[in-house]
Amino acid sequence: MANEPPTQYYEHGRFRVAGGVLPNAVTAYRTYGSPNNPCIVFPTCYGGRLDSQSYMIGPDKALNPEKYYIVTFALFSNGESSSPSNTRPPYNGPYFPAISYEDNIRAQHAVLTNKLGVTKIFSVIGFSMGGQQAYYWPVMYPDMVERTVVLCGSARTSPHNQCFIEGPKTALLVSKDFHDGHYTSTPQHGIRAFGRVYSAWAYGQTVSTPPYDSLNSFLREEWEAGFLEPAWDANDMVTLINTWQAGDVSRVRHGGDLAACLGDVRARALIMPCKNDLYFPPEDSEIELSLLTNARAELVVIDSDWGHMAGGGSNAEDDAFIKAAVLKFFAE
Repeated sequence: MANEPPTQYYEHGRFRVAGGVLPNAVTAYRTYGSPNNPCIVFPTCYGGRLDSQSYMIGPDKALNPEKYYIVTFALFSNGESSSPSNTRPPYNGPYFPAISYEDNIRAQHAVLTNKLGVTKIFSVIGFSMGGQQAYYWPVMYPDMVERTVVLCGSARTSPHNQCFIEGPKTALLVSKDFHDGHYTSTPQHGIRAFGRVYSAWAYGQTVSTPPYDSLNSFLREEWEAGFLEPAWDANDMVTLINTWQAGDVSRVRHGGDLAACLGDVRARALIMPCKNDLYFPPEDSEIELSLLTNARAELVVIDSDWGHMAGGGSNAEDDAFIKAAVLKFFAE
């Protein structure tokens, strides 16, 4: 949107998380539209900040602030909500505790109910890590969520997805300037290596490389710069990707039984994988759809060569396809 609303901050006080406690946890968020309208929750993804959510928000986009009350949430460890980079000692930097998706959803729920007065969510929608949160919401708060839209995400981070994550994460962790998270300046070697290892996984294998002078120019300007400008903190990157790697909505209260977990979901669901997403493949979505037996769920595959990036505002054609599917789902 042309005129972005200000970022607001909710202070939770002492907040228990998967890896311990945060003495004064903070959730960053923005709101769009009138609180009298139906509420849509739109959380961030990996590499996403609140500014990055605007690709789906606007009068001519899938999420219309003239019709809906849209609340965007920054994940813990994204540098806006509580993160290794902005938390005071003794939990700063590498001492920041592990964070789960469940921690994030509890925090978002507190903002909605305690601060914004929201008691019913028309829809949750999210891309990638945001899509995984879109699975967590109707499991954790089934009486609050009416619909959920999952864009290139899954209810459980698969073993294959976890193996992919190990690649860029390890490149950062073992770099000569990461220093076990005790760096005193930006670990350029580690962050650049992270971006290069990640790069091939983001797209479908048949996508055309964007126009650059060379492959090295593409890697440097698209992937190294993507984490260096605007700068991401390396400890934030590690803690956030660990949240993604440990994702499994069935562990909220079903002891790891995914069939039982998804079978309990009652919210209507729109599942939108990309046909050649390399780490959230449509085959996983088909399995999850078969388990959403009480959710009136539907699967709409994005027919794109952009792979995972198809769901994140990477190109106008996929944006238009997603918009049409989401608006149809909202109208049903």
